[in-house]
Amino acid sequence: MTTQKPISEQQMSQMQIKSKSSGVISNYNESPLLRDDKDDEISRSALAVFRAKEEEIEKRKMEVRDKVHAHLGRAEEATKRLAEIREELEALTDPMRKEVSMVRKRIDTVNRELKPLGLSCQKKEREYKEALEAFNEKSKEKSQLVSKLVELVGESEKLRMKKLEELSRNIETLP
Repeated sequence: MTTQKPISEQQMSQMQIKSKSSGVISNYNESPLLRDDKDDEISRSALAVFRAKEEEIEKRKMEVRDKVHAHLGRAEEATKRLAEIREELEALTDPMRKEVSMVRKRIDTVNRELKPLGLSCQKKEREYKEALEAFNEKSKEKSQLVSKLVELVGESEKLRMKKLEELSRNIETLP
């Protein structure tokens, strides 16, 4: 067995404080052996409570860790899905972007070709109008000249007919 040591007053007051804090009140008059057993029992029960609380804390820690891992797993899945969606979106817009770019370039090329053609067309329209105007003026002049010619030919015929009639009368008056 254990040998008894003399207990000082300070040790006794510490033991009494421990006992009070654990809910057990001990007397100074109790034997030191009984007090050591009670102290051991109190220490064991305090240790058991401490271990139980540590286990509870560890258990909760594991639960939280599992929840965090589950959330991380879902977050990783969501990230992968979003990356797939982004790739699909880029693949979807990429061909359209190329086609749109090609069409825009073609439109720019056609616009560059249209500009000189438009200017040429306007120039030729002006030339056409000028030529048409000159043609109409010459046609008008020609028709005036034709009218004048018809008039002159008509007068000439009248004069010749008159001359012929006169000559014819002169011939008839000749013996």
